Amino acid sequence: IACLVLYLFAEFDDAANLLAANPDATTISIDEPVEIPKNQHSRLQEPGREEDDELLGTDDSDKTELLAGQKKSAPFWTFEYYQTFFDVDTYQVLDRIKGSVFPVPGKNFVRLYIRSNPDLYGPFWICATLVFTIAVSGNLSNFFIHLGKPTYHYVPEFRKVSIAATTIYAYAWLVPLALWGFLMWRNSKVMNIVSYSFLEIVCVYGYSLFIYIPTAILWIIPQKVVRWVLVVFSLCLSGSVLVMTFWPAVRDDNRRIAVATVASILLLHALLAVGCLAYFFDAPELDIPAPLIPAHNGTTVITKSH
Repeated sequence: IACLVLYLFAEFDDAANLLAANPDATTISIDEPVEIPKNQHSRLQEPGREEDDELLGTDDSDKTELLAGQKKSAPFWTFEYYQTFFDVDTYQVLDRIKGSVFPVPGKNFVRLYIRSNPDLYGPFWICATLVFTIAVSGNLSNFFIHLGKPTYHYVPEFRKVSIAATTIYAYAWLVPLALWGFLMWRNSKVMNIVSYSFLEIVCVYGYSLFIYIPTAILWIIPQKVVRWVLVVFSLCLSGSVLVMTFWPAVRDDNRRIAVATVASILLLHALLAVGCLAYFFDAPELDIPAPLIPAHNGTTVITKSH
């Protein structure tokens, strides 16, 4: 023990002599972690580096993009390839539905909701729900209009389901395909045009159709004025989502081409709404010949239904 005490005192004397020779020396305690001075850290952080990291991406973001690319590299005939298109949760779908029903002026729907994770889950089920809503509401509207008429015999028109499915799914896929091809073609002509992927455009059109689901339910009301007011209201909401999304993509193009593109988008969107209302709810009454019913006295009675 005496030897250990003498050794510690000798070490302490050596340290005291060193401090006396160099008073400005920095001492570091073993128990305390080593910290880099703030001024030295600020010298290592070059000015404008954070902005460059946001634009170019850090190492972590590069690793994330690399992993994302590896996830999407599955062959198209495998289930994993299509699973990425439906990789969304309920909160994301509800958030995107709210964004399509309550559009924010000056906000791009793709950049605000879609670009982080575009999906096909929401557009597919929105279109499927809209198909059955329009078909069922159209049959109920026809039933309520003729309710109480003795000559009317209700016959459910199941063909309206197939007609509504063909119309809505063709619109939700063919129009985005044509628009995507047009934007790609104009992007090769004009460098400043914003490019959207086909999946992003399908997402925008799919979620923009959600407002027509409650509208189709309210179309059961047998008042043409109420129906047309609902059509105009729905067109203003869903059309504004399309305009605020695709106008920034074409505004740097030729003015006439940009205006014609947006006008065509709105025109096709209006034709879908007006066409569904006119065919499924405001269709003219047709006289349908009823089957021949033989009477008891041997004569034939012809009934007539509308």
